Amino acid sequence: MTGRAVYITNTSSFLPNPAVDNDNMERILGQVGERPSRARRVILRSNGIQTRHYAIDPQTLKPTHTNASLTAEAVSKLGDANFALDRLECLACGTSIADQVMPNHASMVHGELKLPPLEAVATAGVCLSGVAAINYAYLVVAAGQRRNAVAAGSELSSAMMRSHNFTAETEAKIAELEGKPEIAFEKDFLRWMLSDGAGAVLLQPEPRAGQNSLRIDWIDISSYAGEIETCMYAGAVKQDDGTLVGWNAMASTERERNSVMCVKQDVKLLNENIVKYSVEKPLKTLMEKRGIKPQDYAWYLPHYSSTFFRDRIYQGMVNVGFDIPQERWFTNLVTRGNTGSASIYIIIDELRRSGKLKAGDKLLCYIPESGRFAAGYMQLTVMP
Repeated sequence: MTGRAVYITNTSSFLPNPAVDNDNMERILGQVGERPSRARRVILRSNGIQTRHYAIDPQTLKPTHTNASLTAEAVSKLGDANFALDRLECLACGTSIADQVMPNHASMVHGELKLPPLEAVATAGVCLSGVAAINYAYLVVAAGQRRNAVAAGSELSSAMMRSHNFTAETEAKIAELEGKPEIAFEKDFLRWMLSDGAGAVLLQPEPRAGQNSLRIDWIDISSYAGEIETCMYAGAVKQDDGTLVGWNAMASTERERNSVMCVKQDVKLLNENIVKYSVEKPLKTLMEKRGIKPQDYAWYLPHYSSTFFRDRIYQGMVNVGFDIPQERWFTNLVTRGNTGSASIYIIIDELRRSGKLKAGDKLLCYIPESGRFAAGYMQLTVMP
């Protein structure tokens, strides 16, 4: 695009409460049914996650944060001697499920921060809502409409994953899970996949010298909803013809009986299409559109929900001639968990603070979304 250059001059992340290991997940989220889950260990073997964070007090088991307050914690960490938050002109926030239907999520975060008047924009979706917030913030700074902007991504998955939201697991689902790891994305099992967290980035038209500022070279987001039906959803029931019936068309008793507000995944659709629509098709387009080559990148920053998909993503890249060796991948899924729209923020923040980056390094960020299949890619360059 034309316009002035835009830089990520500061990054932050916020992960609530002490890390929760695999053995303590069920105690904190609550047990479904009369006995402990026999699916949990199978799912955790597949997803590879060892620790994650929940906005739940580990002793009292009471919630410690709202989604808005999680986000505000991350944003507040961007304020420092170089930038006072009361100078902020635009706040763009993405999340999968906000605390409320209205007002919008960014307005609630603004309220938590108690900042002076600013532009507050919320982006909707699933994992891509986070990078869509970065894209909005990038565009308003590049266009000169705002002198600075903060973008944030956050998830409060634990609110949906607690035991009172789920019906008991069935023997049939457990048996199916044993022979087919991707079944872990069914709604009864997503509680072992998702976790809480928030991240934020400060965008300005000038870099901070010597502080690993990251120039945003481009952001590319592609939706394939015109080609394929819904895969991951909440607040709806999927019909046999692939259409959704939304929560507001149902009686409250029907919503409860069908766990309508829980996150659900069409596992067969996911397994058959996630690599095609988030890796192969968009990468082919980007190679033609932007002339990118795998050797250009010092680091590849993939957001994926489970280590089950890691090798499949890599094979999809190889299939289209875009082989970035896995030793150049940077991910923290194993220790931070799957935080959805916040994941790419938390990955960028950890890498930026790791000491691994050098001036001139190019980073390629990959953010897939299975809501109705979409992909986001972002190229960053490390500044001196």
